[in-house]
Amino acid sequence: MRLIIAFLLPWLTFFTIGRPFSGLVCLILQITLIGWIPATIWAVYALSQYRTDQKIEEALRERQG
Repeated sequence: MRLIIAFLLPWLTFFTIGRPFSGLVCLILQITLIGWIPATIWAVYALSQYRTDQKIEEALRERQG
């Protein structure tokens, strides 16, 4: 679901993963038609990093307990 949001409304992706400042910067970038593509790429990249961070945290929790 977040991936669909990343393509349609890239700025909203940052708010769903807890990065509101990046979301505002992305919104400013997305306002321009040329900036839409970089904003989308940035949102998809940030989403993949968020998923990776979640997997690392989960692995660390499993290891500790």
